[in-house]
Amino acid sequence: MATPDGPIHSISAVTLAVSDMARSVAFYRQAGFTVAAGGADAAFTSLRAGDDGYLNLQLDPAHAPIAAIWGRVIIWVDDVDATYERVTRAGATPSTAPADAPWGERYFHVCDPDGHELSFARPLG
Repeated sequence: MATPDGPIHSISAVTLAVSDMARSVAFYRQAGFTVAAGGADAAFTSLRAGDDGYLNLQLDPAHAPIAAIWGRVIIWVDDVDATYERVTRAGATPSTAPADAPWGERYFHVCDPDGHELSFARPLG
């Protein structure tokens, strides 16, 4: 097996299967994402995640909502508490309140409308 010539620099995008694009786009826009391509009526939507990253949504009702835990996407934001307020105002029920973690982040966890677990976080200090 060949080895890579250099380190990984970043993750360009993560794609999540969703059962209702309009509902998912509304959730992620409320959380602070902006639509780069696609939208509420599209089968595929790209949301901007910072300057160089994307969170993609693929309409796939046969595979969403998910049936079991699959992992977690950790999203760094400027203000964890403000993001928490935005997602709760949008009707989401986070599984944790914002808290300072011993590993050096302020964070909270919430599931999107299809059960994908997200952690909104910010490094402390």
